[in-house]
Amino acid sequence: MSIHPTLLIVDDEKNTRDGLKQFLESQDYDVLTAADGEEGFRQYREAKPELVLADIRMPRLDGIGLLEKIKAENPNALVILLTAYGSVEDAVKAMRKGAYYYLTKPVNLEELEFLIKKALSSLTLEEENRELRRALFQEKFEQGNILAQSKKMKAVLKTVDQIAPSSSTVLIEGESGTGKELIAHRIHESSPRRNFPFIAVHCGALTETLLASELFGHERGAFTGAVEKKVGRFERAHQGTLFLDEVGEISPEMQVKLLRVLQEGEFERVGGAKIIRVNVRLVAATNKNLIEEVRKGRFRDDLYYRINVIYLKVPPLRERKEDIPPLVHTFIKQFALSNGKKITKIEDDALQALMQYDWPGNVRELKNIMERMIVLSSEDKLPLSLVPEDIRTLQNPSPASLPPASPSKAQNLEDVERAFIRQALAESRGNKSLAAKRIGISRRTLYRKIREYGL
Repeated sequence: MSIHPTLLIVDDEKNTRDGLKQFLESQDYDVLTAADGEEGFRQYREAKPELVLADIRMPRLDGIGLLEKIKAENPNALVILLTAYGSVEDAVKAMRKGAYYYLTKPVNLEELEFLIKKALSSLTLEEENRELRRALFQEKFEQGNILAQSKKMKAVLKTVDQIAPSSSTVLIEGESGTGKELIAHRIHESSPRRNFPFIAVHCGALTETLLASELFGHERGAFTGAVEKKVGRFERAHQGTLFLDEVGEISPEMQVKLLRVLQEGEFERVGGAKIIRVNVRLVAATNKNLIEEVRKGRFRDDLYYRINVIYLKVPPLRERKEDIPPLVHTFIKQFALSNGKKITKIEDDALQALMQYDWPGNVRELKNIMERMIVLSSEDKLPLSLVPEDIRTLQNPSPASLPPASPSKAQNLEDVERAFIRQALAESRGNKSLAAKRIGISRRTLYRKIREYGL
């Protein structure tokens, strides 16, 4: 925010405009004025003032209408409404539409000054929070979650930085654990939408009914358990980015609804009739081959081409093993700090064992194992003995040649099960649905086992 914030006064009464302008300029504000809502909105779009003071009763476009247009442009905009016709009904309506506050005329200048300072302080706090979020996100990258030493990963990040300034939809394909959500975050943080929300939805974890409610929201009483109105993720992501993970898991019915939003930019809440319009950039991710899903009739071709404007393929960790050493050392630094350990290095033979493994769970699996090694270590250098046995005993494994789990290579039943799940994940290239079918368990059970074993 600038040293002298810009305020916009929108009022059809010239004496009111001039009086407020004179007072606020004496308080070191830069002040613009407009005689009606249409002119006020034009000036808002051109000047982007930090705060708007608008009369409710005006010709052409009233204060409520101006508030709605400004909020559609910028959901975080600060608008204080003024009226000579004070009523509880107007006040409630103004606040529901997103007004910061509501004052009656004649305006108490001391109260107005207090409200403006309070509103601008909240704006400063929000800016500081955004900066903090950006700093924390940058720290995530510095902690190795998206380190790129390999040519393949550097090429992906170069493309990401090229496409980020656009508003085009993006499809990210890659195995589970490769960092698709971090790529989506990087697109958002490098785009003009960075100051607006980044909202993530993990489609594979929700039933069709719950997914519809999460994406579009619902009205009170729309279904059993809908005791109050809910704002959906599309609304929350207005002006920002919506990330749909596991988009290949959504049902045909939901695919139709999603296509409509992408084409028309509008939808209705579940159980509602009001049309809601949004401006959202969509980034979708999947661990499936979507074009193959289209050929098999499981994914709509029109939706596929709509989300596949920009295509990114994130390589699995086994195809970019140059990234393993910097990832390992960064995870050591991260988890040593969070666990109060003085560990700074890893033994060469331990690192070599990690380099030889094919990592079916990708970076996520490596991160979990590094955390476990740090927690269990009592030395200042990670030894080979802390590398999980099923990794130590494998020599250059590949998804097609992983040996079956057996008691001779496992100390107990849990080790056997862990190795068996690793094998299934490797053979299915990280596709959890396929891995669950191979093992003969439900997808939900597989997720639970993955969490239990830190895969």
